[in-house]
This record gives sequence, structure tokens and C-alpha cells, in this order.
Amino acid sequence: MATPLTITPRPLGRREAKERTAALLAERPDLAERLHRLRRLGREVRSCEVHLTNTCNIRCKGCWYFEGGFDTAVRELSDVDRIRAFARRLRDEGVNQATLIGGEPTLVLRRVEAFVEELPYITISTNGLRPMPVQGFEHIAVAVSIFGGGPLDDDLRAIRVNGSKFTGLFDTALSHYRDDPRVLFIFALSEDGLPYLEPTVRKIAENGNIVTFNFYSEHGSDNPIRIENERRVLEEALRVKEAYPEAVVSHPYFIRSLITGTSHWGARFGYDVCPSLSVDHPDHEERVANGNPVIPGFAAWGADYETLQFCCTSGECGGCRDSQAVYSWLVVSASRFLDSAARLEEWVDIAESYWRQWHWSPYHASKLTPRPTPSS
Repeated sequence: MATPLTITPRPLGRREAKERTAALLAERPDLAERLHRLRRLGREVRSCEVHLTNTCNIRCKGCWYFEGGFDTAVRELSDVDRIRAFARRLRDEGVNQATLIGGEPTLVLRRVEAFVEELPYITISTNGLRPMPVQGFEHIAVAVSIFGGGPLDDDLRAIRVNGSKFTGLFDTALSHYRDDPRVLFIFALSEDGLPYLEPTVRKIAENGNIVTFNFYSEHGSDNPIRIENERRVLEEALRVKEAYPEAVVSHPYFIRSLITGTSHWGARFGYDVCPSLSVDHPDHEERVANGNPVIPGFAAWGADYETLQFCCTSGECGGCRDSQAVYSWLVVSASRFLDSAARLEEWVDIAESYWRQWHWSPYHASKLTPRPTPSS
């Protein structure tokens, strides 16, 4: 599953990073409170991912879950009391954030309820076909997928379980979630969909929602992350970010890393640096020990609520450019941003934009204190 390790310089040691950070903050004391706040939140939130159900109501082309056979790998548990006990055990072990995926979580609302009752920070990943109710789920984050944008989204996602096609999936999701602060659209960019990028983002903005970019990986193909004209895709994504700065919460550095797979310190995104793996999985002993950071205590669980999954997505590392894995890579790599005060500020901006995605986060727009208006 894993790609071969690539050799990059090790990150700074803890003592060296601490000394370097102190020196930079002496130069830029205005960054101190922002940095300390991010560190506090990073220590507070302990995350996991759960395959809530093996069932889904559509069959998207390129879906790693079904292409990889995750729907049949384990037997799905449906006993809500046992699921609630599982969520309670997570809480007792210090986990307080769960990303619930599938399958399709909106098909099993009582299971979502069980997690909401036990954990304070919940995100569900949904295809948007069915609405996530508000009552009882007011404080969760709802991440809605889009593939390619425009009519390409229907071509790639609007496919029933029996293989028949339908239309209007994206517009259906928009109608469910107009002006809903819980909602983040996760827009998987496709080279074929570049003409639809700005119109799709415009519709999201006009609908009162926010969006972050993902990378469309056609799982099951020979080269899921191949792009013919990388520069063209990157320039258009950055242009749209600049045109819709409030709606597109993705940071420009993240967008570059997502599309190119690269970082300023020479590492490429891949197994040897990806932090979003189940750290206690036996296959990861060498990876955890290689000096690159991981998400502390992170685990991804199968729909039997017993099986520890390889990582947050497919486990096929050579064909993966998952947006949240890339974002997490940048956020846990703070020691790589200590060569200058400007670079440290860039990391602070990146980390704040990461947390801005989630409705339950203090960085979400709905949590920010409005600036006072001038008195007349």
C-alpha cells in the first residue's frame, strides 16, 4: 500500500524549534497570541474518523470507498447502543472530535445522534442528496462533496445504486443548505472541470456557504492523480480563490501543495509525510518512527467499530491527494516554517484557514465577533 520513502531533511528537534520560535516571536510579537491560540486548539482537539455505514445511495465514479472494497471488507454494525458505547469509549480515551464518513451518514441518523451525544465536535461527510436535519444537529459541521463542478459533477456523481443516471445533484445540495453555517462544500478539482470552477464557486458563495478545494483522484484508474497541465489548474484555482476570498477558505499555500503535491522544504506529499494514518496500526511502525509528524492518537475505524483502518482514506498512497490529509500535513509541519518571521506568519495563516473550515471550530466565521460599526 505504501509508496517508497523519500529522503528529506528531518524537522527541527523540539528544543531547537522552541528556541527558533522564541527568536521569531521576539522579532514579531504580534504573532504570539495567534500562535499560542492555535497551539491551544491543537492540544485540545483529538480526532478520529469512523466509517459510519457501508451503505450509500449513489455510486460516484472514482469513489475510493467502493473502488477499494471498503463496503464489503467488514460487517456493518447497526446496534445503536453498541455504537454509542463505542463513542463513549472514544471520549473516555481523550478523543473529542469524530469525522463520520461512509457510505452516506444521512442514511443512518440515529448513529450520528449517538456520536453527537458523546462527543462535542462532529463532522459528517455527505454527498448532499439527502439533507442533514438541523434540530439536534445544530453544532455539527457538514462537509458536502462535489466532483469537477458544473455538469461534470452529475456525470461523476449522479449515479444511482442500480447504475442509472439522474441530474441536479449539486443543485439539490444547494437547496438543502442555503445559508446554513454548518456547511462546507469540498470541491474536488478536475482538469476537465476547469471551465466550471468559477461558476460552481459563485453558486456556493451566492448560496451563503463556504468551500475548500480537494483533488479529484479517479480511484481504479492507472494514474489517479495525473494532471496534463498542472500550471493551468493551479493558476485557475488561485485566481478563483482571489476572486472569492470569503467563500473559498483554502489558503493559497495549501492550494499549491494540493495540486502539485509539493512543499517549500522539498518534501512531496506521500506516505512518508502524510500524518493522517492510524498511528497504532501495525503497518505504520516505521512511518511513525521516521521523524515526520503524525496526528497524535489519530485512528480511522471501520463500520464494525472494531477494525482499525490503514488511514483516513484509501490506503493507496501513490494515488491519493486527499485535501484534509494535505492540510493536516502542513499544519503538523510547523517546524518547517521557522526559517523567517514571514514564513512563520504564513504557517499561522495556513493553520487558521484549516480550522476555519469547521462549524464547531472557534475560527469559523459564525464564531467570530463582528467588528463594531462606526457610530453615526
